[in-house]
Amino acid sequence: MSARYRHTERGLDRLVNFSDAVVAIAITLLVLPLVELAKEASTTDPLTIIENSGYSLLAFAISFVVIGRFWLVHHAFYEGVTGYNTPLLWSNMLWLLSIVFLPFPTALLAEAGTNSPVTNGLYIGTMTITTVAMLLQRASLMRHPELLPSGPDDQHSALQLMLTTATFAVAGVISVLVPDIGVAALFLLLFTGVFRRLIEGKRHHQADPQSPPSQVD
Repeated sequence: MSARYRHTERGLDRLVNFSDAVVAIAITLLVLPLVELAKEASTTDPLTIIENSGYSLLAFAISFVVIGRFWLVHHAFYEGVTGYNTPLLWSNMLWLLSIVFLPFPTALLAEAGTNSPVTNGLYIGTMTITTVAMLLQRASLMRHPELLPSGPDDQHSALQLMLTTATFAVAGVISVLVPDIGVAALFLLLFTGVFRRLIEGKRHHQADPQSPPSQVD
């Protein structure tokens, strides 16, 4: 067995359990600014607090969904992993760093709104680092397919992850250059599935020119 990784079930379980615990803490921290707002209810009408906290509620909702989605991808990824190596370990730590940092730009977004280029860039940039870290983990497994029971990693999901990373990066640039768009640039993520099917259809057609081009759903 190579010394570069520990193919032990206990070690992998500890890695996954630690990651789950960090994500749980990070997603819980998102609600703390809202708890602080609730303290004003003793002197202010609750409906007024809600009306004046639009950015806080929006930032909480977006970040909660994003972290939840990141965790689902991470969970599905490690379902097929049977061991780990040093690159996988440290790229997972980078992933966790970005996850646990996200409540900070979320709080900035709640305070500054979406008209601050710095806040927008920091917010979406953090998410971009998360997807880059996931790509690094996938690349580690592609170099060491022995860590997967079924052999090399799935190319379909790898393409989806690369497109998602690129889309986050583009959305971040747009949110900085056009502050009026702000975090609404994240809606570009809705089109990653379409882009993936177009690329896969083109590859399939190049491999078999006689076949009709695939249809985009």
